[in-house]
Amino acid sequence: MKKSIFTIVLVFAVLFIGTAQQTPAGEQKEAISIDGATAHLGNGEVIENALIMFEGGKLTFVGSAMTKIARRGTVIKGKGKHVYPGFIAPCKALGLIEVNAVRASNDQDEIGEMLPHVRSLIAYNAESQVVESMRPNGVLLGQITPQGGRISGTSSIVQFDAWNWEDAAVKVDDGIHLRWPNGFRRGRPWMGKPRGFQPNKEYAKQLDKVEGFLRNAEAYGKGNVTEANDEFTAMQGLFDGSQKLYVYANGEKEIIDGITTAKNNGVKEVVLVGGYYAYKITDFLKENKIPVLVQFTHNLPALDDEDYDLPYKLPKLLADAGILVAIQNGSASNFQTRNLPFYAGQVVGQGLDKEVALQMITGNSAKILGIDDSYGTLEVGKSATLFISRGDALDMRSNQLTHAFIDGRTLSLETHQTKLWKRYMGKYEGK
Repeated sequence: MKKSIFTIVLVFAVLFIGTAQQTPAGEQKEAISIDGATAHLGNGEVIENALIMFEGGKLTFVGSAMTKIARRGTVIKGKGKHVYPGFIAPCKALGLIEVNAVRASNDQDEIGEMLPHVRSLIAYNAESQVVESMRPNGVLLGQITPQGGRISGTSSIVQFDAWNWEDAAVKVDDGIHLRWPNGFRRGRPWMGKPRGFQPNKEYAKQLDKVEGFLRNAEAYGKGNVTEANDEFTAMQGLFDGSQKLYVYANGEKEIIDGITTAKNNGVKEVVLVGGYYAYKITDFLKENKIPVLVQFTHNLPALDDEDYDLPYKLPKLLADAGILVAIQNGSASNFQTRNLPFYAGQVVGQGLDKEVALQMITGNSAKILGIDDSYGTLEVGKSATLFISRGDALDMRSNQLTHAFIDGRTLSLETHQTKLWKRYMGKYEGK
């Protein structure tokens, strides 16, 4: 029996070693100039026939290729191509779970309800094949977020080409994630419950529990502590503004209750995540200066009597109302995060300006996550985290990367999926 267990463990070990991510790129040693491409800066601006130069991992020139300036280092001819800042994926458990059906590869959830002290970063697997598959679509950074519980834990922001979590870290312990209780629940007829939505009779009690936890955590930071409390200690960044509270809510009542409760209990920075009905209370959101990480657009309406295209146009409705909006992958599986640019492209189909849609996965995301000093836009002095595409990166037909860089380092765009594609294209292309 012991021999059999050892054999199984050995087989799994060999499989994981054999399918590990490529060796991360080394530091940028030579300047790189991208000459003649169309540059989409991530702040709403576009430069036709642009020149972009970077050295030492930082952008040193962003402007017109007609400018009389010497090209430095390796010159990449960009005529007919497009340059974008690296796309940013908020609120996902990338690198925390590899195969949903394999419990040993699942580190996204811990036992318990109030878990602000659970840090996602130390469980992040930099060699994840799922993480690796983000890069060929231009998704180069992400907010690694724990799941489950009422307060899920503390997220961190990473870049997607690293040896380990220490190398990957861009912003450590940036925020805490609160999953607000629902005022209504779907009926479960298989348990003898009526069909349709029913009021959540526990809602008031659940709200009081969250409010009590926030109140006690704030008091803990102000008082003379006689006994250390890891949970309350982890919450202190919310009250001094060094961390943000990400409140997951969709209903109007839940959104208002969640934000009001947080603000009334000393939380400085609140971000709404999901916000399905946020378009109905935009005045409240603007009054409280609440940005929204809206759900992904490739979705169906929640109710039968809603507009069929509500999920498609929701980011536009919020943006038109003056809300700072970015797009996140919502409840979709981790691997579907690579579709992030196409979620933005879907909003373009609803009439939103393409560069504004691009901001929702670049500049706006960076601003909401608090990394806009270095990432999210193509500006001199910022990180050279960008990519070159043969066509429109928001269109799945033309999102075809030729080069990608994180902090100036040249990335491999080879993944498990591209290897399979080449393998089977070779088998069938002649038939």
